[in-house]
Amino acid sequence: MKPATAIIDGKALRHNIDIIKSLAPNSQICAVVKANAYGLGISRVVKNLEDHVDGFGVARIKEALIIQESGYEGKIVLLEGFFNKEELLKTLSRRFDTVIHNIEQLTLLESVAKKWQAEQEKGFWQRKTKIYFPINVWLKIDTGMHRLGIHPNQVEEFYQRLKNCPLVENITFISHFSRADEPDCGYTEKQIQVFETASRDYPVQRSISASNGILYWKQAHYDWVRPGIIMYGISPHDTPIVDLGFQHVMTLSSSLIAVRDHKAGEPVGYGGAWISKQDTKIGVVAIGYGDGYPRNAPEGTPVFINGRKVPIVGRVSMDMMTVDLGIDSQDKVGDEVILWGKDLLIEEVASSIGVINYELITQLTPRVLIEYID
Repeated sequence: MKPATAIIDGKALRHNIDIIKSLAPNSQICAVVKANAYGLGISRVVKNLEDHVDGFGVARIKEALIIQESGYEGKIVLLEGFFNKEELLKTLSRRFDTVIHNIEQLTLLESVAKKWQAEQEKGFWQRKTKIYFPINVWLKIDTGMHRLGIHPNQVEEFYQRLKNCPLVENITFISHFSRADEPDCGYTEKQIQVFETASRDYPVQRSISASNGILYWKQAHYDWVRPGIIMYGISPHDTPIVDLGFQHVMTLSSSLIAVRDHKAGEPVGYGGAWISKQDTKIGVVAIGYGDGYPRNAPEGTPVFINGRKVPIVGRVSMDMMTVDLGIDSQDKVGDEVILWGKDLLIEEVASSIGVINYELITQLTPRVLIEYID
């Protein structure tokens, strides 16, 4: 009998990378492993994929440091860039790639580069600064997401300043779709056109497609694609992607720790929020919001036990939830309970709760045991 456990299938993870390569055969892959690799464990995911992708993307420099200190020596991209001078200096000393998306980041980089260049001109024994290296910059252009990025009419200024900066080795143009999961809305085509217009006169590599872009916008794969949630076999929207050949990488499970006879008219759990309409058996499952399972999961949200779906009843508590097994059930203490996985798609669970798939996997807490199989 096990408490809440996430089983991570490394073979399925690599299989999904192969699917992505088949969808974008002419693009390099920057595998996005932010938020602890979407809850799957950043170090193990990187180790599993380091020979199968061309780099990794993260949101925070702490994540980049974890990857590098695990032994990975390849490309790591800070997708939000550096937040302050200290992070910039670490970026330079560790040779991380960085996004630049505003004038403040560019100005800080130029300021540090000016001081670095002055030190470089001194004799070796007179230098006082640490060793820094020119890095690759991904210049983010706002093509319609209106979240991060420079305006397209600023591209020439930023490009020339980056090109003249001694701490910049190469420049890549990057952007991000906002409605790529809506193929008929017409907005993605507008973003592609803005990106094409803004970048066509520059000898740079380009990247705009994340998970939805990879799946649905072949014309926008460009030089780099940035798969995130689809690497883990999970859809970036409501419709499952198993029909496209993707495999589930994470199975979240726990165990029945009690099976109780329950009479009609009796409540279950905090607040008596659910009252049984007939005699039944109630199963108590060792998982709750202390493990990251949503407290607001409504009555009827499914779990999978012994080949069938059964509904959650009563409120999810910190360490447990209760499910209606049915009066004739034969389930017993110690039986496995699947919260999501191959037999119960995470997309169905997310839809039942009213959240997106991303929330379910990234909100799992450190209390959940993680087991890796290959």
